[in-house]
Amino acid sequence: MKNWISEYLKDQTRATSVLPVEEIAAWIELLRVARKEGRGIFVCGNGGSAANASHFAVDLGKGASGLGAGAAKAVDAPGGPPRFRVFSLNDNVPWLTALANDVGYEDVFSEQLKNYARPGDLLLGVSVSGNSPNLVKAFEWANAAGLITLALVGGKTESRMARLAQRVIRVEATHYGRAEDAQMHVLHLLCYAFIEGKA
Repeated sequence: MKNWISEYLKDQTRATSVLPVEEIAAWIELLRVARKEGRGIFVCGNGGSAANASHFAVDLGKGASGLGAGAAKAVDAPGGPPRFRVFSLNDNVPWLTALANDVGYEDVFSEQLKNYARPGDLLLGVSVSGNSPNLVKAFEWANAAGLITLALVGGKTESRMARLAQRVIRVEATHYGRAEDAQMHVLHLLCYAFIEGKA
């Protein structure tokens, strides 16, 4: 058991040690501009990736917007930055299930975007496989509607989301647990750049 734990942790360290620093920095800049210009930031995923997407929305909407312990600037302080307009498309369960039941599960994200999103907004999709039909459809709609599309994916081969996205961060892991953990590293970096006053 101890050997397995040690090997698991080594593999996790490998997955995070090769994350693309330059691309993460570019995403932080996109978020900075989106906040400055009052643009919407939409995030979505399935399963564990849905949990990570929701976690990201909380950290960006609360901590990175200046609320709570550890925030670099108090929210709404004079000279402080505006709040992030971030929305998790996973979290309205009645709407999600109504769309899944009446339209189709592959439409649960794209149909919500049609109500809320505007050209210049950001769509951040989180997926290990990068091939989930509902995420692919959301990216297709978002590209056609003039959104900026960001794919946070796993695996060692190019996925449908990666081909559709304008910007891609791919975690070099196929193990779902390690990929999801490494993706949460990325999402925390995106948020804590603002929480700690680095962006």
